[in-house]
Amino acid sequence: MDFCLHFIKKYPFSSICIALIWILSLVPFFPETPLDDVRFIDKWVHVVMYGGTFTVLWIEYIRKHDAPDYEKLFFWAWLAPIIMSGVLELLQEYCTGGHRNGDWLDVAANATGVTLAAVIGLLILRLRPRS
Repeated sequence: MDFCLHFIKKYPFSSICIALIWILSLVPFFPETPLDDVRFIDKWVHVVMYGGTFTVLWIEYIRKHDAPDYEKLFFWAWLAPIIMSGVLELLQEYCTGGHRNGDWLDVAANATGVTLAAVIGLLILRLRPRS
């Protein structure tokens, strides 16, 4: 519990985005939209949702730390979000009463978004002015 409170205090915007991912992933239904006809729209939404969320995490991390801990970043900003994505897909498949389906291609799209966020974060780290 202390870890969760520490994370929320240190990374408030990321915490909100991650909470939104959990909520949106477990809502039993979504209304239809005109974009439903766009090919692979669901996968693009996943890439953008995870890419945006974890870019925010990288930015918050960079603002709070002078020297990056690449092992922590690898785990918390890349691997953990991908694992979270897989857990959410399993929960969709088995815990939403058949209203949502788990899809491993969604995990691949989420991993793509997280990887893009890591590339952006690493570029920001490399380009930021040294103090």
